[in-house]
Amino acid sequence: MAARLEYRLADAAGGHPLLYVYNRIDKDEISLRFACDYFVKDGVVYEKLSAALQRGLYVVYVRSATEENAAVPDATGAIALGGGIRVEFREYAEEAETYPLLHTFRYADDDDALLLLQSDAVDWNGFSWNRSSTEVDEDRGVYVYYATRSTEG
Repeated sequence: MAARLEYRLADAAGGHPLLYVYNRIDKDEISLRFACDYFVKDGVVYEKLSAALQRGLYVVYVRSATEENAAVPDATGAIALGGGIRVEFREYAEEAETYPLLHTFRYADDDDALLLLQSDAVDWNGFSWNRSSTEVDEDRGVYVYYATRSTEG
């Protein structure tokens, strides 16, 4: 069933200005977006502050994430997989300028992608990785899972 999703600036004094609206968006996609800490659109990185259901309308309140690195450009090694849902698995480092692409997962099912985005830890390539944050990068059509390698055995 299709619904309506809005991204609004978290500015109560300014009336929460509307940034982006998606009419007739699938609720599975709304769930994926609600699971993300960041939203990238038009080269701007936004931080999600809250997500809400208001009178049948889904709303994500964001602020500009000025402390975050710039949006990842297309030329970072993202694999064009065609169809399905792509989730990039990237290594996060506090002072890094870029976050290395470790792997690109492809899912045919929204639920599998959502479960990855909601996971606090992921075992991949013989190591345990801890989630740092997640993002929907609309400019590149991909979700991103940022992680640090666990130091625990």
